[in-house]
Amino acid sequence: MKTPLKQTWDLESIFSGGSSSASFHAFLEEMESKVQQLQSQLKAAKVPQTVLDTERLDSVLNSIQELFNGASQAGSFVSCLTAQNQHDKLAVQLGARVNTLYAQGKSALVSFQNLLAQTSEDIWQKWMERESIQPISFVLTEYRNEAREKMAPELESLALDLAVDGYHGWGDFYDTIVKNMTIPVPENGEIVNLSVGQAANKLDEADRSVRKDVFARWEEAWTQVEDYCADTLNHLAGFRLKLYEKRGWTDVLKEPLEISRMSAQTLDTMWQVINETKPIVVQYLERKAKLLGLEKLSWHDVEAPLGTSTTKIPYDDAAVTIVEQFGKFSSRMADFAQMAFEKSWIEAEDRPGKRPGGFCTSLRLSKETRIFMTYAGSPSNVSTLAHELGHGYHQHVMNELHPLNQNYAMNVAETASTLAELIVSDALLEAAEGQEKVALLEDKIQRGVAFFMNIHARFLFETRFYELRKKGVVGAQQLSELMEQAQREAFSGILDEAHPHFWASKLHFYITNTPFYNFPYTFGYMFSAGIYAFAKENPDGFADQYDALLRDTGRMTVEELASKHLGTDLTQADFWRNAAQVTVQDIEQFLQMTK
Repeated sequence: MKTPLKQTWDLESIFSGGSSSASFHAFLEEMESKVQQLQSQLKAAKVPQTVLDTERLDSVLNSIQELFNGASQAGSFVSCLTAQNQHDKLAVQLGARVNTLYAQGKSALVSFQNLLAQTSEDIWQKWMERESIQPISFVLTEYRNEAREKMAPELESLALDLAVDGYHGWGDFYDTIVKNMTIPVPENGEIVNLSVGQAANKLDEADRSVRKDVFARWEEAWTQVEDYCADTLNHLAGFRLKLYEKRGWTDVLKEPLEISRMSAQTLDTMWQVINETKPIVVQYLERKAKLLGLEKLSWHDVEAPLGTSTTKIPYDDAAVTIVEQFGKFSSRMADFAQMAFEKSWIEAEDRPGKRPGGFCTSLRLSKETRIFMTYAGSPSNVSTLAHELGHGYHQHVMNELHPLNQNYAMNVAETASTLAELIVSDALLEAAEGQEKVALLEDKIQRGVAFFMNIHARFLFETRFYELRKKGVVGAQQLSELMEQAQREAFSGILDEAHPHFWASKLHFYITNTPFYNFPYTFGYMFSAGIYAFAKENPDGFADQYDALLRDTGRMTVEELASKHLGTDLTQADFWRNAAQVTVQDIEQFLQMTK
């Protein structure tokens, strides 16, 4: 690999000129024109009565693909602009314009879905058997079934329009609440008002006295805005429940499960195995409490570092390590990572003004990806970099597929990323010794704890909250009681002090594009761990098998995916038990090293 590597990404090759880009503005105008053209096409379109009629709808289908590919390209570009510079106000304005484009596209899609729903069974079967249509028949059938289970298209379109300033408006209001919050924290002998993000970082401090003090101030700050947050959460849930009622849906998990293309039985089996695994996770947390000099862990202790890895890994060295370790698993995966580094697809520079966190975004038209993070040289940064490159590789292997087959859900989106992270974190662990190894191992286990317990608590809270919300508004105090009850249950009673206002402080409860933004994370972690265990047992030819699995993530259910590529049944416990063993073995090693 050619070094030194640039740590800033190349956006100029996408649209030159940043948020002032003339070419991007022209592109948006073109997309807005295409929306109008699609709307005109749909007004003239008729429900097909013959196979020949279905061929006349090919142009509509092509227009939908072009529009959503273009909107995806525009959305990815704007997300890069706003991430690299949080003060780019023009980029924020462009984001609002792209959101409107998406909303118009979704409204047009509702009209198209209605055509599919009204097509007779006989014509439908012949339509799906057409050579050019057969590869996308799964997605089109999905569209058809969705339309049949929703309201009349004009009502669905109305709901989408009203949601912009209603449903999504409440989500935006939550952002306003958080943006205007400050949390007073002592620093260097004086009180400093920190943003929510800055205060959250303090909750991971190695010094427990700092964690404990900040956590008390954190809870107090959220108590002061609890009524605003409770109103917001109730209105978001109320909107969903009323929409579900009008569609005739009674199960609040119906939509998130359908989005995830998974069955309720698979979800139940996954949680069943996680509950079976919790006793050894409890042993780990009990050992951690002892190592921290505590009888029991409080919420703010769960993710506290036991030790700090002193290793600082230069960016170029991290790149070499990642490419090398990927190569042991798949040469194509290594080639992709090398290309991403050398073509400057990664924004890693540690500088002010960037948004926190990391992400990978796909540029459908360019057939490229861009990765965002802030690299400071820690082993955790290396794992994050590998994680995001895993996301990029997932899209890379799908680039040549039909656009409709590239839309995979959040639960399987975490498959390639978590697998890539496991590959690299295990390599770092193998190379480490002594306390460095303990720190790295504990950091790896901690991610499992988050998926097994923290996210389980979110799932328990949210399902119970929605059942109560059906009967009326749920007050802030009751929300805190529900949250604490869910945390104590999910953590098997091991917590000393819980986090009652977690329901207010966690953004994921207020995300409007994806309902129940919780269990797909745990599924993704467990599914990738299961694939990792499978790959270790069946190394020969697995790279090809893995690519084939990734390519199918947008065109079949997760149960079909696992059956076809892993020969396993996700509704049964065996796969999930093998997946859980990845975390169990790490915990057993940790307990041995720290006894």
